[in-house]
Amino acid sequence: MSYRPYQQILRRTSRQIGVGKVRVGGDAPISVQTMTNTPTEDAKATIEQIRRCELAGVDIVRVSCPTEESTAALAEIVREVNVPIVADIHFHYRRAIEAAEAGAACLRINPGNIGSKERVKEVVKAARDHGCSIRIGVNAGSLEKHLLEKYGEPNPEALVESALWHADHLLQEGFDEFKISVKASDVFLAVAAYQQLAEACDHPLHIGITEAGGRRAGTVKSAIGLGSLLWAGIGDTLRVSLSAEPEEEVSVGWELLKSLHLRHRGVKIISCPSCARQGFDVIRTVEKLEERLAHISEPITLSIIGCVVNGPGEALMTDIGLTGGGAGTHMVYAAGKTDHTIRSEEMVDHIVGLVTAKAEAMAEAKRAEASEAARQAAE
Repeated sequence: MSYRPYQQILRRTSRQIGVGKVRVGGDAPISVQTMTNTPTEDAKATIEQIRRCELAGVDIVRVSCPTEESTAALAEIVREVNVPIVADIHFHYRRAIEAAEAGAACLRINPGNIGSKERVKEVVKAARDHGCSIRIGVNAGSLEKHLLEKYGEPNPEALVESALWHADHLLQEGFDEFKISVKASDVFLAVAAYQQLAEACDHPLHIGITEAGGRRAGTVKSAIGLGSLLWAGIGDTLRVSLSAEPEEEVSVGWELLKSLHLRHRGVKIISCPSCARQGFDVIRTVEKLEERLAHISEPITLSIIGCVVNGPGEALMTDIGLTGGGAGTHMVYAAGKTDHTIRSEEMVDHIVGLVTAKAEAMAEAKRAEASEAARQAAE
């Protein structure tokens, strides 16, 4: 897609690493992550949760591995899902080694609690031996004691110093397949730390506002923090941390990227807040459409506007549009042009049908293009 100059985002130049089949950094798309909240030892429940996240469009999933039983279950989890798995390790370095052996694509370690330099060295060896990347996960809530003594409190300088200190440990081992995060629950602290880190190194960055809160407050907080970073070109992979189900984190992450034109997936609904001019119940209509179109992955834009004040103008910029009219009859637009009318009682089913048909046509066109490319490559 082409955009006007004021819509362009110049991404920070970073190295590229692999998290299984997903590339992170460089010119790779910004990936969306989440983390399971089921007991990892319960492989069946964890696999089911990951599959729901896959339907929501997740690229990478992190699972906590606090026990030997959890790393034992990891092998089955990795085998049964379709996305790379990051093993989340705290305190027990041996869990990282076991996770690497079980097939984790990446090891997330918190240098502030993983132990001595020698233990980090053993984790690096396991990662190298089993083809894992590493995420250095610095958190304002678990900074090293000497940095807290030096700075007096968690601040951007402390987070960045911790990150670069531990990055240097990996580089001294000849290992550069790692990304870094410097998370904090305070938006100002997290954003400032990421801005400083982005200037100080070229490692890929995993961005997030940690412990952001519940679904509504956490979404707003993450939108402010991650949105400002992404708009500035900072961030190669992200997680929206919500006290909500993991698939909700995925959905919010995608909405952030879609709003900034950084990724395109699923139906993007442009809708008005509704007012006394509305020709139909906009709020309830959008709720129904969001639910019924959630499974579609093809990038389609849909405008749902209650009256003719802005409806025709918004329809000019969307694939499919609906504008409220009088006497229960409303205008449907296709590719920005008036196409036909529809009655209120048929409206939702009709729009779902139009969007579904367009998605199927787009998917078929992609398959035909891929088939033709494969045919030409074989000649």
